[in-house]
Amino acid sequence: MSKQAEPPRERPKVGVGVFVTSEDHPNCVLVGIRKGSSGSGKYALPGGHLEFGEEWDVCAIRETEEETGIRLKNVKTVTVMNCIVPEENYHYIDIFMQGEVDTTILREPKNMEPEKCEGWEWLHWDDKIPLDRCFKPLQMFIQNGNNPFKTKLH
Repeated sequence: MSKQAEPPRERPKVGVGVFVTSEDHPNCVLVGIRKGSSGSGKYALPGGHLEFGEEWDVCAIRETEEETGIRLKNVKTVTVMNCIVPEENYHYIDIFMQGEVDTTILREPKNMEPEKCEGWEWLHWDDKIPLDRCFKPLQMFIQNGNNPFKTKLH
């Protein structure tokens, strides 16, 4: 009796989420409402997939500019989390970055990908974004007591 091979398991993906901050909006982060993918209708950070050979900060700058038109400066790592949501077949290693708006280029975000995002808004971090309205990685970040204004890694 021959043993059947197990179907190949998908490997986790690597995502980069960016806490965009601005001198014009103290203690606020930029969030958008996701559209047309996992977490649709939920608040999420600008970000996306890390490309092969790409540095984390370069990914954060690229994804933020592609999605919002904003150029970042002073980009740094906040934390890295293993985000698993079995019921959604979601498993990502999420790298959370923080970057400041380079106000010499553009001060406010534009919705550069309206098919993926309903629009961008600044939310005050201390106002406690409702967890049930957050995309799972952001929800897990908050539940773990993380704060983008107090980084763990450098």
